[in-house]
Amino acid sequence: MNLTLLIIAPLITAVTMLLMRNAQQVKWTSLVGSAIQLVLAFALLFVFQNERSAGNTEQMLFQQNYTWFSAWNIHFHVGVDGISVAMILLTAFVVIAGVLVSWNVQKMVKEFYLMLILLSIGAYGFFLSLDLFLLFFFLEIAVLPKFLLIGIWGSGEKEYSANKLALMLMGGSALVLVGLLGVYFAGSERTFDLLKLSRLPIPQETQRLLFPLLFAGFGVFTALFPFHTWVPDGHSSAPTAGSMFLAGISMKLGGYGCLRVATYILPEGAKEYSTIIIALAAIAILYGAFATMMQKDLKYINAYSSVSHCGFVLLGIGMLTKTAITGAVIQMVSHGLMTALFFAVIGMIYDRTHTRSVKKLGGLLKVMPFITTIFFIVGLCSLGLPGFSGFVAEMTVFMGSWERPEIPYRVATIAACMSIVVTAVYILRAIGQTAMGPVTEERYMTLKDASWNEKLAAVILITGIVVIGVAPFWLNDLVAPGAHHIIEKISQLNN
Repeated sequence: MNLTLLIIAPLITAVTMLLMRNAQQVKWTSLVGSAIQLVLAFALLFVFQNERSAGNTEQMLFQQNYTWFSAWNIHFHVGVDGISVAMILLTAFVVIAGVLVSWNVQKMVKEFYLMLILLSIGAYGFFLSLDLFLLFFFLEIAVLPKFLLIGIWGSGEKEYSANKLALMLMGGSALVLVGLLGVYFAGSERTFDLLKLSRLPIPQETQRLLFPLLFAGFGVFTALFPFHTWVPDGHSSAPTAGSMFLAGISMKLGGYGCLRVATYILPEGAKEYSTIIIALAAIAILYGAFATMMQKDLKYINAYSSVSHCGFVLLGIGMLTKTAITGAVIQMVSHGLMTALFFAVIGMIYDRTHTRSVKKLGGLLKVMPFITTIFFIVGLCSLGLPGFSGFVAEMTVFMGSWERPEIPYRVATIAACMSIVVTAVYILRAIGQTAMGPVTEERYMTLKDASWNEKLAAVILITGIVVIGVAPFWLNDLVAPGAHHIIEKISQLNN
């Protein structure tokens, strides 16, 4: 399969939208373009699994490698393994749902949808890249649209939130760039090729120096404690689709980078700093959960909850076991779907009630049964109810973490498990106060339930959540070989 189609398709969609003047044409073009992306993602899954079933055990499939800048040995090198395919599927689901949820946007429609499509180009390119410079290039493509989405179409203190997000993410990018240049000059061969670098002997002292730069740099994107402070402000001010993209896709860029780049290329550094990573992840999980309990705004509730849930991703990576890393990837997919749906539902409620304050809401189940039912479903997924993706992901991380017998690792695992109780408290309280009881304001009685586009967006995301929750084996089988290659690198250090 030609992987560049996943980059070309949204690029053609963006160019087509630029040529249009009618807002409805722009919306339908973006919807058709995002549907094509979803079809391509499923086609990739199908041909990838067929290749594996046929006995193709090559680490990365469908590779394309073209010289981009020969002086620095930079290539347009793309390829996929199971982890990449899972991330691409997640991106396709969130993109089409974000387009549907934004159907009623009125301000600068063409520019708004253009920003969404640019974000998708950055995400697809990032997950496909096997050249580190190319990977960094696509990472940066995804930063500018986030800034503009919040600064132009956001609400509240949007200028402050947009500037804070941009500064912190650019700071993380600076750390990543320094780390990548360090890796480039540290090897015996001057190359940015991910697969070549994984085979080159990089001195242990160099790995100790470069690993924190790369992991912390990518960690800023995925809410690594204490670099998580952009998350609540960014999410609270972003438009609905912006929040869906930020939490559903952009935060996964960081987790993917921590795993694919920092851990895979610098395994000795990963092993050296694993205890610190696990400690920071456990703090993020508990801090995020308890901080969420204090929030009264629905968006802040989901934002701080995302800090906690992304902590499970970092916990799984830090444990350095095959099961834990597999769980970390499943958690990235699960959280991407779940939090995108959560922000979509919050946006639906806000568009109708013009408030996100839990205290001012109540009895919405009586007037908006579909929207509130989706709110129940995504809340139960967030607290880890069996049958939904959240349970599968977190249990896989816990099982992988418990494989480490050392006391600090066991303590961190138990601490992470304790967050489940806290999560249940704030989720059930938020749902109860928002949906149950009498209708708090008379004007709520005339509110309309979800429109066709909102229902379709919710169904698409719920389908992913339920399929993973009920039949997780396909995703586990898809991701596990990629996790095995990473663990093999770690295992070689112990021999």
